Amino acid sequence: MSDEEDIILSDLNDDELVDQMFDDLYDGLKEEIEEGVRILLDRDWTPYDILTKALVGGMTIVGHDFRDGILFVPEVLLAANAMKGGMAILKPLLAETGAPRMGKMVIGTVKGDIHDIGKNLVAMMMEGAGFEVVDLGINNAVEAYIEAAAAEEADIVGMSALLTTTMPYMKVVIDTMKEQGVRDDYIVLVGGAPLNEEFGRAIGADAYCRDAAVAVETAKQMIARKHNQGVAS
Repeated sequence: MSDEEDIILSDLNDDELVDQMFDDLYDGLKEEIEEGVRILLDRDWTPYDILTKALVGGMTIVGHDFRDGILFVPEVLLAANAMKGGMAILKPLLAETGAPRMGKMVIGTVKGDIHDIGKNLVAMMMEGAGFEVVDLGINNAVEAYIEAAAAEEADIVGMSALLTTTMPYMKVVIDTMKEQGVRDDYIVLVGGAPLNEEFGRAIGADAYCRDAAVAVETAKQMIARKHNQGVAS
């Protein structure tokens, strides 16, 4: 968003630097984001504060503008790639400090379906919102979802389909989770072009998410609700 090319990030105070990182994320400038992260680390910011205040804060703006039709998929992918550059620096440091996490998601395209652009976008946006994401890729059988969710101790299972012929497989996964007594262990989110809210309800998903921005907002709300229930019980 900024047209100035001669900004020296290290000359900015903390608030100015975070604002500039918002702009750089919006513009998909990976190297500038990496530099900003390193500067904040040098200024003794905690990895968690950099993640939440600079990176997640910036990606929230991207998500809102994507939802509102101001940004489009190619621009969001650039922003998400810039975010990943910053996250690559922070991830090992976050693990060391035991920083709190937003939640963990296992996501993949269902069996018989090899489309992954929408799924990739959701995964990137979820990471941008502070979630840990395990991407199972394409063509996933029911066992892949259930085994990965258990092994990763996931909070959320996300399923994507772009074909009307593959979307019924989502019900196979959910029904198998019920049979194995693990359905209530996870928040199940589904998405993809041929789906709608009615289909999501019919197969027993927790929510249908029409795009990546909605997926992030829905996941945040449901994780917060789950945590609150845990406190109350």
